Amino acid sequence: MIIGKYTLYSIETSEFGLDGGSMFGIIPKPLWEKEAPADEMNRIKMVTRSLLLVSEDRKVLIDTGNGTKWKEKYRNIYNIDTSRYNIEISLAKHGFCADDITDVICTHLHFDHAGGNTKIENETIVPTFPNATYWVSRENWELANHPSQKDSGSFMEMDWKVLAENSMTQIVDGKEPFIDSIDIYLTYGHTTGLMHPVISDNANTVFYGADLFPMAAHIPIPWVMAYDIRPVVTVQEKEVLLPKFAEENWILFLEHDPNNQACTIRQHEKHFKMKDVVAISE
Repeated sequence: MIIGKYTLYSIETSEFGLDGGSMFGIIPKPLWEKEAPADEMNRIKMVTRSLLLVSEDRKVLIDTGNGTKWKEKYRNIYNIDTSRYNIEISLAKHGFCADDITDVICTHLHFDHAGGNTKIENETIVPTFPNATYWVSRENWELANHPSQKDSGSFMEMDWKVLAENSMTQIVDGKEPFIDSIDIYLTYGHTTGLMHPVISDNANTVFYGADLFPMAAHIPIPWVMAYDIRPVVTVQEKEVLLPKFAEENWILFLEHDPNNQACTIRQHEKHFKMKDVVAISE
């Protein structure tokens, strides 16, 4: 897919699973399990999916997934599998490698979005993308480095500490664009200062859903995660965005959906659902 100056590629980086009850909050299991069947540990199947934007002078990666730094205990808890999908395999599929990446936009610093920022090499944590600038919103950076008890399990300093030590991070307010032809939309329901990149031209607009819309099953307004720090705000943010998506036929990029890279939205009365599946790349 080409939008404006960028060619877009879907970059799957891992398969994993999280507790279905946590992923769907107040929605009863008999309802959410129709959309996302659970395993014997009540985990639903998910992926981490990044978006690569390639122009003549930049290769911009949005989020980096779970990464590979996990100890066996946590690999088992989260059912993390990088044998079929990982950053190296998915970049190589499209003719790129980690050294090619010029920019990494971190929507937020939760481990399943920023874990691939760094990797272990010769028993040392090093940047996965040695030539990249890593962009993080100031509000989320401050939260990640001073999390509440609710947040502390979602943030892991090893995903960004070495980047800061090597002056590879750029902390931005997120209210103004910082990379050419990529707009930013901020949300606060899932976490503070979550940056949603928006790529558009005269024909198409892609909105990076991150954890406001992690899967197609989360399109309906009340279907929000227990992980959200402000679920009422999440609902309000979806109420603002979904009518715009439906009316203007925006493409919603789905970071965690195991079956769909992206989709458009349809509205029926007060309800919103997936309209058409959209393939960002083969």
